[in-house]
Amino acid sequence: MKIIKEPITQNKKNKGAEILCIGSELLLGNIINSNAKWLAEELAFLGIHHFRQTVIGDNSLRLKEAIVEASYRCQILITTGGLGPTPDDITTQTIASAFNTPLEERKDLLIELKNKLKDKDYILSDSQKKQCLVPSGSEILKNKTGTASGIIWSPIPGFFVMTFPGVPSELKEMWREEAVPWLVKNSFSNEHIASKVLLFSGIGESSLADKIPHLLKKENPTVATYASLGQVKLRITAKGINLEEANKKIAPIEKELIKLTGSKCYGENNQTLEKLVIKMLINNKETLAVAESCTGGGLGFSLTKIPGSSKVFLGGIIAYKNSIKQELLGVAEEIITKYGAVSSQVVEAMSEGVQKKFQVNWSISISGIAGPSGGSEEKPIGLVYFCIKGPNKMVTWEEKFGSYKTRKDIQKLSVLKALDRLRLCMLNES
Repeated sequence: MKIIKEPITQNKKNKGAEILCIGSELLLGNIINSNAKWLAEELAFLGIHHFRQTVIGDNSLRLKEAIVEASYRCQILITTGGLGPTPDDITTQTIASAFNTPLEERKDLLIELKNKLKDKDYILSDSQKKQCLVPSGSEILKNKTGTASGIIWSPIPGFFVMTFPGVPSELKEMWREEAVPWLVKNSFSNEHIASKVLLFSGIGESSLADKIPHLLKKENPTVATYASLGQVKLRITAKGINLEEANKKIAPIEKELIKLTGSKCYGENNQTLEKLVIKMLINNKETLAVAESCTGGGLGFSLTKIPGSSKVFLGGIIAYKNSIKQELLGVAEEIITKYGAVSSQVVEAMSEGVQKKFQVNWSISISGIAGPSGGSEEKPIGLVYFCIKGPNKMVTWEEKFGSYKTRKDIQKLSVLKALDRLRLCMLNES
């Protein structure tokens, strides 16, 4: 294998980037290479020329060849995949080997990895420690959600390697939080980037897109939707000669979006429905209790994740068995017999019972069929009933999430729907 021995000057190569995706699963077609598409869009937005994409399996010889060849052509080589603790995670050591550079163990990465996996006294295995080895002289791209950090490294003048995990969520966060600021700071992108994420509930991605076709066609700022289970995110991203100018471009688009969608937009950036509900309860000096059946405590768990929730969330009852609904919530046996445990009448009685028992301003009750069995033609899998009882009114409704959804998805969707409707109820009360 011929290794580069002489520096490659800037004028001998394209002033742009290449993407190198690593993993035999990509070549085998086991997973779609969504990372390359996403990175290509990000590079285009930054104004960084992008000339080539390559996919290499988990083979160190072929990977080394690809890395060396790229160093002749481009300024920036962006790699995804091969950064974990398993034997086929060979990216870092192969990059170092391609430029005859030793790996060094970073103590700061060891400490961070111990904290993520267990605690400071946890003994790491050799395979885990492998994630703390980087080429000498590398800068670290921090990974807040995963265990494998990336690097920014210039093994020869005029050539930089940036490595990222193959997990899309980890890649995207590292790119936005670590890579983009570095690229802007080092003048690979001559424009400053600002972005804001708006969060929506109670509206699907296609329905939201139908409301804003003119905004989705814009080039600066750009507007893009991202769907997740039960929610939609909309990202506004703008370029400017400085951050102030970029943010000024975002403001009128945000204002128009909120005007078009109204209360469907519940927050921005890192806001969550549970955070918002707890904040609203605290501001209103009101309290909440829950009665859950099919969600099995999921609603209570989401609320207690929020610091300070104990000020307003007093507790809940998981009434999975009918006898518990009767004994602890006061649901009459004849109501269950006549209408069934999954019914509007039962959730109303559950909500009244838990509100009375905990002496709270607001109560939420949920009962449904989460599957994968237990459904019928009249009451199919995915049917969930909800009730919210407040100081002045009671709201009862049903959702049909669909029998094709998994049990876990139905439970999560139920929690999100309950929180969102409570948010709207409190807004109407105020």
